[in-house]
Amino acid sequence: MYLLLSIILTIILGGVLLMMGPVAGGLLAFAIITGTLFRGLYLLNDIHRRITKDIPKPDPVKEAYENYLKEKEAKVQG
Repeated sequence: MYLLLSIILTIILGGVLLMMGPVAGGLLAFAIITGTLFRGLYLLNDIHRRITKDIPKPDPVKEAYENYLKEKEAKVQG
């Protein structure tokens, strides 16, 4: 339903832009496209910040301990 409404509104907007003339219609179309692109970039940046915030930072002490255990196992087996 939302898709059908979007299609109908886009058809109406396209007709209005064609009737406005090349300069006014072109400026309005450019503003709409630019605004949509900036909004998309803002949303992508927001999603990126939310995702990277949830990733835990690696603990260097824990990594060193795990490497120590791996080396110790390698010496015992090898």
